[in-house]
Amino acid sequence: MAVGLGLLAPGPAVADSYCGLVWGSLAKTDPAMSQAKVTNVRTGQHYCFDRLVVDLNGAAAGYTVRYVPQVVQDGSGLPVPLRGQAFLQFTVNAPAYDDSGKPTYNPVDKNELSNVAGYQTFRQVAWAGSFEGYASLGLGVRARLPFRVFTLAGPGAGSRLVIDVAHFW
Repeated sequence: MAVGLGLLAPGPAVADSYCGLVWGSLAKTDPAMSQAKVTNVRTGQHYCFDRLVVDLNGAAAGYTVRYVPQVVQDGSGLPVPLRGQAFLQFTVNAPAYDDSGKPTYNPVDKNELSNVAGYQTFRQVAWAGSFEGYASLGLGVRARLPFRVFTLAGPGAGSRLVIDVAHFW
């Protein structure tokens, strides 16, 4: 009744985060180096986010994911054109070739690693190369949105590096 009479003010309204996500949009890094090799790249859609998965043939270790003005190729530094209003450069601390230099991941179309037509956040996934023990991808998204990065074990002796990018803040 005191609130109704204006004697007590209600507390400030607090907006819930989108889908309860508490991610940010700052760079995420793990400096460890992996002995595993990149074997595949794939994407998926979820209710609150779009997902990019990099498959490895061993234990995942090490990555850098950050928003950049333009994604560049490993080694050459040449730009990787991407659709979208914001760009994530994803560097895996593992190569996409074996110890004899034979590719372990060699995409058919380096500009379209996965068909992301109809995704809420993703606009394009492109290969930026593999050079001196690292593999890089470019991810074009519709805006600078929060993201998270984590690893998953399996299947078998393999592992996965995962990036989820939220649909909204």
